[in-house]
Amino acid sequence: MSEPLVNELRETLAAARSQFEYLVDLGVENLNRRLPAENRGQQGLAANAAGQESLDAIRLDLGDCQRCGLAASRTQLVYGVGNPNARLVLVGEAPGREEDLRGEPFVGEAGRLLDRILHAMGMQREEVYICNVLKCRPPNNRDPLPEEVATCEAFLNRQIAAIRPQVIVGLGRFAVHSLLKTRVPISQLRGEWQTYRGIPLMPTYHPAYLLRNPEGKREVWEDMKSVLRAMNAEDEG
Repeated sequence: MSEPLVNELRETLAAARSQFEYLVDLGVENLNRRLPAENRGQQGLAANAAGQESLDAIRLDLGDCQRCGLAASRTQLVYGVGNPNARLVLVGEAPGREEDLRGEPFVGEAGRLLDRILHAMGMQREEVYICNVLKCRPPNNRDPLPEEVATCEAFLNRQIAAIRPQVIVGLGRFAVHSLLKTRVPISQLRGEWQTYRGIPLMPTYHPAYLLRNPEGKREVWEDMKSVLRAMNAEDEG
């Protein structure tokens, strides 16, 4: 076997081992995670047929946004990525350094952890929609300012309205506070169903928090199992 093939095999085995160890760490049970294929995206397709605003139209309106001071320090705008007919939308806070460079949300170490969480749920990044409250990186990854949120959140609201998902997951304190207009600590909110404009919303910890506090992974997994149960229950209903 040639050396390139040997190296590729080693990388594949290492990735599989990493995923297995992560699932064990989460305490993943035998769970029918995969949602019925025939039901995926039907809600979004019906909504698009009804003539609502599209994600592309919202992005076009956003343009080369100069609406707040973050435009001066960003490398590029980070809009959102994924399935425009997604049943599940995940909302984070704001782009980080790697996201600012690549123009895509959750591509750094926290993003790779999010991908593993989705995989544990039986889902791929391409099946869901991922975005942030802010579309531009705050300098030095500081917390967004109220005026920045006020300027940017209208586009997030329009994105969610365009997709019309069955469930939203709020990732971390800031995203949850922005969506729910509350200041209740995330430790009290996580795991408890909330509602955003009539859509069930599950608050949970941000993947970056889990990198610093691995003991929180089991709590997040419980939250994600609740999300799966809610989505499957809608299928059965």
